[in-house]
Amino acid sequence: MNIVSFGGGTNSAALLIGLYQHGIPVDLITFADTGAEQPHTYEFIKHMNKWLKEHSMPQITVVKNVDRNGNRLTLEMECLRSGTLPSIAYGYKRCSQKHKIGPQEKYCNNYPPCRAVWQRGERVTRFIGYDVGEWKRYEHSRKYNEADKKYENRYPLIEDWHWNRDDCIKVIRGENLPLPGKSSCFFCPSMKKQEIEALKQQYPALYQRAIAIEESAMPNLTKVKGLGRNYAWKERYGKE
Repeated sequence: MNIVSFGGGTNSAALLIGLYQHGIPVDLITFADTGAEQPHTYEFIKHMNKWLKEHSMPQITVVKNVDRNGNRLTLEMECLRSGTLPSIAYGYKRCSQKHKIGPQEKYCNNYPPCRAVWQRGERVTRFIGYDVGEWKRYEHSRKYNEADKKYENRYPLIEDWHWNRDDCIKVIRGENLPLPGKSSCFFCPSMKKQEIEALKQQYPALYQRAIAIEESAMPNLTKVKGLGRNYAWKERYGKE
């Protein structure tokens, strides 16, 4: 049972293409929609699904986080309700765990083919798209592999094909696909200056929603100043 955690960006797109090119079958592709992806990511998923269909590969299964009552709970909603910033602004990665990793694992926990593998006492093979420039992430993730009883994580971009980011871009262009662009929430505290400025210029309505999250959290901030951690987006880039 081979599954792919699709992130919507360059590496995961190249990973899918590479698996096809190397004749490695894929049974399930999941993408966790936080409800805060930028428009180009949603658009690229359409292009990727078209390519997958043309190559007889499964379509991307979109999963979402829900509350205890089964109602949709986006990261944006959570931040506004609690008057907080995404947890990464405070130095934690709970937002990724709750809205990215969690929904995908929950889906697999209830997916009959995955359950059948685990009932046989075997592990599901999960492909992850870290390129050779992400060695630290790879090393950190690999530490937990032996202890994971459910998944055998594999990293072919690094371990088998030795692809860097330029290689991934070349592979995507070679399939006549558009480049996916940066995949992240539109209010991610890890965004760089040029990415924030591009957001404000290209998607001004989303930028305003990001500022609304920042303003909602302001009364509760003590150790950080805003979405920029040591500065507020509103102060540095303006509200309008």
